[in-house]
Amino acid sequence: MQPDIRNDRRTAEFVLPASFGAAEDFQPFVSAEISGPADPDSTLFINRELSLLAFQWRVFEEAKDESNPILERVRFISILGANLEEFFMVRVAGLKRQIESASTSAGPDGLSPSQQLHAISSEVATLLASAQECLETSLLPALRQNGILLVSFSDLDDEQKERLRLYFLKKIFPVLTPLAFDPGHPFPHISNLCLNLAIQIRDGQGQERFARLKVPDSLPQLISIDSSETGDDLPELFEEVERFIWLDDLIKANLSELFPGMEILGAHPFHIIRDAEVEIQELEAGDLLEKTEEGIRQRRFGDVVGLQVQSLMPAPTLEILIENLQIQPSDVYQIDGRVPLSAFKHIASIDRPDLKYPPFLPSVPSVFNQRLSDEIVFSAISKRDILLHHPFDSFQPVVNFLNQAADDANVMAIKMTLYRVGKNSPVVEALLRASRKGKQVAVLVELKARFDEESNVEWARALEAEGVHVVYGLPGLKCHSKLALVVRREGDSIVRYVHLGTGNYNPGTAQVYTDLGLFTRDQQIGTDVSDIFNYLTGYSDKKEYEKLLVAPINLRKRFEDLIKREIEHQRAGRDGRIIFKMNSLVDERIIKLLYEASQAGVSIDLIVRGICCLRPGIPGVSENIRVTSVVGRFLEHSRIYYFRNGGEECIYCGSADLMPRNLDRRVEVIFPIDDDRLADYIHRDVLGILLADNVKARKMQADTTYLRQPAPAEPFCSQAWFLANATANKQK
Repeated sequence: MQPDIRNDRRTAEFVLPASFGAAEDFQPFVSAEISGPADPDSTLFINRELSLLAFQWRVFEEAKDESNPILERVRFISILGANLEEFFMVRVAGLKRQIESASTSAGPDGLSPSQQLHAISSEVATLLASAQECLETSLLPALRQNGILLVSFSDLDDEQKERLRLYFLKKIFPVLTPLAFDPGHPFPHISNLCLNLAIQIRDGQGQERFARLKVPDSLPQLISIDSSETGDDLPELFEEVERFIWLDDLIKANLSELFPGMEILGAHPFHIIRDAEVEIQELEAGDLLEKTEEGIRQRRFGDVVGLQVQSLMPAPTLEILIENLQIQPSDVYQIDGRVPLSAFKHIASIDRPDLKYPPFLPSVPSVFNQRLSDEIVFSAISKRDILLHHPFDSFQPVVNFLNQAADDANVMAIKMTLYRVGKNSPVVEALLRASRKGKQVAVLVELKARFDEESNVEWARALEAEGVHVVYGLPGLKCHSKLALVVRREGDSIVRYVHLGTGNYNPGTAQVYTDLGLFTRDQQIGTDVSDIFNYLTGYSDKKEYEKLLVAPINLRKRFEDLIKREIEHQRAGRDGRIIFKMNSLVDERIIKLLYEASQAGVSIDLIVRGICCLRPGIPGVSENIRVTSVVGRFLEHSRIYYFRNGGEECIYCGSADLMPRNLDRRVEVIFPIDDDRLADYIHRDVLGILLADNVKARKMQADTTYLRQPAPAEPFCSQAWFLANATANKQK
């Protein structure tokens, strides 16, 4: 395997050089500080934003990893680009708003907003440069070796150029709208994330002009030179090679058609990123649905927080952009290569299965008898709890659960929370059908699910049109929980069937995100879920639940109590043990408790995919804590919390990461795994397998760098193991 690409460079250059010293420089963290009023020691906390950028480096590692198929490596480059765009739209934009409000407050790590922006700028510049170097020296040559060529217009012969010119005139030219910028034409609005050309022109009087041209995202961004779309097929000699040209390159080569009689001096691509945070004043909103729609429209006009240009752009052209976009030179990223990186998703989507991960067929648990369309799901759930581990297990049982609930005459009501469901959702279709058949259907649609607001507004209106009871969450709280409740008449009894998950009700992401879902008819859990829906759709001041941990009501306190209980077990000689798997660990109070647990001798493994603000391996503070990040083919998304509990093991799963927003400002649900068979599977065959990974796992060091193991003698990839062993052990 490849060595860590970061080595020690990032820590030395970008993360608090003064305060993040060697491990032996740290003073022991006194547990009495945990509940005391003293300010936190900033050396014990990693900056959240820089930790998130460290995750992007791990994504980039997958693009560099030659053991991945070449088109998957290109996909990781595009994911890196998309992740950085979201990072700027949300995190960088937030820091800029803090600075504009004259805020100088620092987080637990001690960095002020301006210090964070400075560190981010340096880190992102280095990351973008490294990605471009990888493209030029590794990925593009590897594509060429596999018969995929990206060519420029100047590389083509006259016949090919003419063929593409005719294609341009027929398919592209009618869509283009050049916009001049001069005293009679104001600087045009430039949409978020679109690709543009800054064009320099000289008119017949020798006057230089500036024009902006948007590269339409409604057109294919990658054009096959050898397809029938652009002319006759090539001779047999070229059949094994497919050549492509980028849409903007083809447009640049034919600008004379758009500016007849003008001299084209230059055309340079640029890409802007805007503040995309939608702020909704819920208490003042008479109609949250309309307010959300208004917020989506306003997002188009957010402040520009980043500008990517090619390094060849002339200084005068760049100055025009900086001045009219109202940004600072520090917001500009000059790149020696194509912008943006996210555009490489179009290459990754080329139909070459031989250059991608092998396809796999998700398994169906044997308890469903492989006959989902004929088997009554409720009878299977009645026998015992059923656990699904996506994407290795099919998501279809969840869809069938809802379909059968919609069609079953004995089902009286269906209640669900929807956060991200995607387009053409079979989940929503089942709910619509249930409503048409006269069942009571209540759905909480979270309108504030970032970047899914527009889709959720559409689904909310569709559900309301069919008479579904739709609510939009609680003021000031996002509903992030994943719950489905089916109320069924069985003889003289009313039985509640429940599905609880760690991921969204989205069949698309269920194929690429690792998540857990539990089917149960446990009476106490059913009662708790009913109470939660009453809390969401009506009014409730309920403070305690039978089995579920619910944010913002009791989750934080119960979770802190569970950690403290493990500390007490350790102090009593009962071998304290904690294993947490999550997407992010940010919460200061939880981190301090984990430090206290480590000081008490509790053995702690944290499997944190993304942000981790805890620093492991500090003598006297966290030497009993290990942090692992697994980044591979599938996005690790499940949240699992294991406590040894003196031998009476407790395992919880759910929707919440350990972040202040999840614990205090969202509706989250963490549920217990009570079935010993399923708990054993999660402990041994999920957490244990992830911790045994020596291929896709990175271990965080005390200096905050992440290291991959050198090429192991016996490579073990957890996700490959899950693919080979899906449902083999847990459902028998």
